Amino acid sequence: MKRTIIYLLIGILFGITMFKSEAASWFRIYEMFRFEAFHMYGIIGTALFLGLVTIQVIKRFKIKSFYGEKIHFPPKQKSFARYAFGGILFGLGWALAGACPGPMFTLLGAGFLPILIVILASILGTFVYGLLKDRLPH
Repeated sequence: MKRTIIYLLIGILFGITMFKSEAASWFRIYEMFRFEAFHMYGIIGTALFLGLVTIQVIKRFKIKSFYGEKIHFPPKQKSFARYAFGGILFGLGWALAGACPGPMFTLLGAGFLPILIVILASILGTFVYGLLKDRLPH
């Protein structure tokens, strides 16, 4: 129960950050896909850089989780094609919906109720993937 509350608080903080930085803004996403502004690329690049640095610090200093558990990073996958295909599908969905999974819930929390259609479609897509995953090339 304690972990659930901590995760909920982190999620709320993440949502506020997404909304205030305009990362959940359809207009900012539209600008990004039209290569008209650096705003979203700056946010994504900063997140990527911080993630890389954080992972290297965790590995180098063998930092454990808040609960004292060892943090494990799975080995890298060698197939580029599957990541390229997945990235293309993700990008198309992001461009069509105007939101990726993080901002979808941020927009719902901000009161943009039409995003419920996108959330329901993403849940349906996840369900269909679960049904078909054993038949797909991984």
